[in-house]
Amino acid sequence: MALVTSEELLASVVPYAVFWIYSGIYVMFESRLEKYKLHSKKEEEEKNLVSRKAVFKAVVIHQIMSIVMNLFVFAATRENNERKQLTLVVLAKQVIIAILVIDTWSFFIHWYSHQNKFLYKLIHVPHHRLVVPYSFGAHYMHPIEGILDTMGGTLATLLSGMSPRTSMFFVSFSIIKVVDDHCGMRLPWNPFNLLSNNSAYHDVHHQLYGTKYNFSVYLDIWDKILGTYMPYTLEKNPDGRLEVRRADDQDKKHH
Repeated sequence: MALVTSEELLASVVPYAVFWIYSGIYVMFESRLEKYKLHSKKEEEEKNLVSRKAVFKAVVIHQIMSIVMNLFVFAATRENNERKQLTLVVLAKQVIIAILVIDTWSFFIHWYSHQNKFLYKLIHVPHHRLVVPYSFGAHYMHPIEGILDTMGGTLATLLSGMSPRTSMFFVSFSIIKVVDDHCGMRLPWNPFNLLSNNSAYHDVHHQLYGTKYNFSVYLDIWDKILGTYMPYTLEKNPDGRLEVRRADDQDKKHH
């Protein structure tokens, strides 16, 4: 029996290749897309507490750990992963289950890391050193949080019954979503803007006023159920860029 199959290797590595391609596109065209950024370069330099170089190194370490974890899980569950005919109905069922699992897991891990002061200081503070988020900063986190983050995707694919090949596409898409949430831009043609949970939604959470709100990563169901949903508005600032404002700021202006 092979230690690692080619399908398992691809399922473990491809999503992170997608991560760097997609986040790299944002970085490559960042200067040309300045007018769509939710924060200026000056704000990033003044507010962020960690350099891009340090973030890059931490992200690479996190992803190497994740690849090793995924390869181990694939090898351990190989016998249970029997080949089944993949119909559209089966695929739809798998995707729905996987989204619900990863959304629930991500929300409560994220939410509880803010509720528990010890855990917040121990594992979640690093991610919030990026007050002004950017694409590849999406995976900047403490190694322990990185393990928990990877477990969410692993549980989602296992509980939904996805094969390594199917999981490769699902995890790649979920990574694109997370990168986009952290891109720090509001591109007019971005299809993710059609979702209520998008880059502006998550930008609220990275601001000091919003750290106790908008925890959701994929949907916004749990935020609304638990009362941690913070509505926002987008307004043009004097520089002509869109800026995220908490909705209650607008209420104060009108009273």
